[in-house]
Amino acid sequence: MTQSHIPSRRRCLQLAAATLASASGLPWARAQGASAPSELARIVVGPPPGTLVDLFARRVAEAIAPGYARTVLVENKVGAASQIAVSTVKAAAPDGNTILMTPMPMMGIFPHTYAKLPYDPVADFVPVSMGGVFDLAFAVGPLVPASVTTMADFFKWCKQNPGAANFGSPAAGSTPHFAGGMAARSAGAELTHVPFRGTLPAIQDMVGGQIAAVCAPLGDFLPFVAGGKCRLLATTGEKRSRFAPTVATFVEQGFKEVVLDDWFGFFLPVNTPAARVDALNAALKSALGNPALVKAMEERGLELRWTSSADLGARLKADIEKWRPIVKSFNFTATTT
Repeated sequence: MTQSHIPSRRRCLQLAAATLASASGLPWARAQGASAPSELARIVVGPPPGTLVDLFARRVAEAIAPGYARTVLVENKVGAASQIAVSTVKAAAPDGNTILMTPMPMMGIFPHTYAKLPYDPVADFVPVSMGGVFDLAFAVGPLVPASVTTMADFFKWCKQNPGAANFGSPAAGSTPHFAGGMAARSAGAELTHVPFRGTLPAIQDMVGGQIAAVCAPLGDFLPFVAGGKCRLLATTGEKRSRFAPTVATFVEQGFKEVVLDDWFGFFLPVNTPAARVDALNAALKSALGNPALVKAMEERGLELRWTSSADLGARLKADIEKWRPIVKSFNFTATTT
């Protein structure tokens, strides 16, 4: 009797398993597996719930699920001026499932304001895409007379009322802190900076008459401006903001060095597979073009903007260099609280 050469069912399964195992070592197979949706991803942010950063992150999380991951959660790692959030992502597995969404200062300004930062914005992260851009604005409240309608008027009033010559910002070492300081220095005015823990407390103290002015993201002022509780004196963009077209820029008012915009960006831990980075970038491109999300964020003064990974990396490096001399000129050193 001759032995059959027809493989048994068990042998067929073994051959199939061996073939799949071999194929998994091929570059295309690894890329396909890396870009497939995971079960769970999280977007880590530093600010607390209810802030613009948190709101934006939650809307993005909804928009990129289930294509990027079947479930996408937002995790607020509050404290240490958002350094806890950034460090959490740095320490995460580079599998694309832990995403950092952060305002620019934590990556572009903090390297110059903190003597010892627990992360390197360039070496420890892979840039994925920008999320949105926004201008800053300088506003005054009821403590300042209605006759003050320009920055020149404000600084004249400050010189006449030195005891009330102050302005608040969301934090010491923040972009608004330096923007207000740059304007005051250009005007030759003595202006006391009052740091707060967030934009809302600063604006509330301003509209309550506790401080004279606040420099902060433009969008955070809009509800208060609409309610007649404060008025905008200037914005920091190269041109007037479409969210406040009647308000002159600092440049228009003679403060040529005060040209600043701020941004939110998405990052992954270094060594995340390129296929995973590309998958998140594609998911963000779709999300940031969603009309409902665009409209919701424009109501808060945020202009959504998608970029390539390379473009965000170039922008980050440019901002790191841009802020180096600015911070040095103020001789400012931040402390973590």
